[in-house]
Amino acid sequence: MQTDETDKSGVGTGENAIPTTPGKEAGDQSIKSEIKSFIEFFYIRSVPSYGNNFFFTIGIYLLEIFGILAASGIIMVIFGPYWWDLTAIGTFMRSIHLWAAEAFVTLILVHLFVQFSTSSFKKKKLVWMLGSLMLLLVFLEYAFGIGLRGDFVSQWNDKAGADLWNGFGLGYWVNPLNQGALLGWHIAIIPLLLVILMFTHYMLVKRKGLSVPYKKGIPYRMVPADHKKMYRRMAYIFIIILLFAIFLRAPYVPPVTIQGIAHSTPSIMAITLLKEFTFTSGTATYLDTIDPYSFNTRNAYVTVPYDEYVNSTRTRNYEDVFLSENASAQNNSVNQAFSYFNANGSIANSMNSSDPLIVVIGTLTRMADSGLYGEALQGETSSGLNETYDIRFLADSGVLYTTATEYGLRTSQYGMIRAGGEWWQIGSYWVAPYNLLEIFTAGIPWWSDLENGVIAVFVFALLIFLPYIPYLRDIPDKFKLYKIFWNRFTIPEMKKKRNKP
Repeated sequence: MQTDETDKSGVGTGENAIPTTPGKEAGDQSIKSEIKSFIEFFYIRSVPSYGNNFFFTIGIYLLEIFGILAASGIIMVIFGPYWWDLTAIGTFMRSIHLWAAEAFVTLILVHLFVQFSTSSFKKKKLVWMLGSLMLLLVFLEYAFGIGLRGDFVSQWNDKAGADLWNGFGLGYWVNPLNQGALLGWHIAIIPLLLVILMFTHYMLVKRKGLSVPYKKGIPYRMVPADHKKMYRRMAYIFIIILLFAIFLRAPYVPPVTIQGIAHSTPSIMAITLLKEFTFTSGTATYLDTIDPYSFNTRNAYVTVPYDEYVNSTRTRNYEDVFLSENASAQNNSVNQAFSYFNANGSIANSMNSSDPLIVVIGTLTRMADSGLYGEALQGETSSGLNETYDIRFLADSGVLYTTATEYGLRTSQYGMIRAGGEWWQIGSYWVAPYNLLEIFTAGIPWWSDLENGVIAVFVFALLIFLPYIPYLRDIPDKFKLYKIFWNRFTIPEMKKKRNKP
């Protein structure tokens, strides 16, 4: 006997009914619904009547751009430096990454100014402090990204950045000349910290809501957040970034190399080697003794590469000959070597010189011209990614500075705010105050990178702890900066009040 109920098709509908499997369409709808619900969980539903204005929705655009940076960055890392520097599609992707980075930093500065002007930090102290920390991390992320590009501007900024970190006393931990370590900071450590801070920052804003006017006479009402308008703006921002990437491609200035110096100006190569040998180069006389500049320049640039040459060719070691001489003979040998190479003495003839030091320097210069010297330096650092020895040598040779002048980078200070040689390639313009500090203090004998670093840290500390600093936190109110963003153009109620007869 049939005990369960059936419909006309014979499918059970009672207690013993056989369950049916949802169709593919129903499954797809379920997934879409879950994704939509997840996204909507992060929605801020209600905002003040000015809250749909562009300036008060910058946070969501920063999240969008962060996503663009993450996606383009992952693609670039997959294909590598040659692809992103020298292929058409790679350069386009790098251009997207560059302009997204420029947009991100610019918008976060605008966002900070909006919050400062409206004194939102007075009621949302933790939100402000997290945002200030994010700003600092974003500056570092941008600087490290420029340093990883692989062109001359990277070399220039890495050298300036290394001096800065060395001045902070953190050169051992953060060395922009070490590309391997720099890559770790740029694609792993700082992005992870930013994700944590951004999530915490946003959830605090979501829970507390947008800041409301604290001044009497500024009318407003709560209205629904216009998410469709925000999505449209997100689309516009993405299109603008694409247009910039298409018409203003990311710059690429070929890097300078030790081999290039040895080939085009061998006398400069030889003189630099002599300075490293006699401990008179910029690196050898660097005031700080903090890594990465505590290495012995004679050993790094002369002894180790030359020993490698001697061992591989089984020739006489003329450095040992030089060191076996008495002090007076060594001093004469050094003077003769400087005179010979300053007079553009022949590298080929130097190999037969009676001065052992001239033979050593001539041998290394010839090695450099063939590319073997650079390989020897890389071997000393145990990694082709560590360019500390290379870039310090390029700086000591003076070629780094003359090349910078050719591309309009001029001084090390101005070079930090340039992304390329063209007039519009401004790059990290926000470093300008620090650059001016370096320029103004350049003539003070006892002033160094350390003092500039202390000032920079102090300024950021003031920014982070602004909500707790008397007088300083009252600056926006004193100058009525809130009027820039709370006015009849942003608050509908103020416009109605003005038009009321």
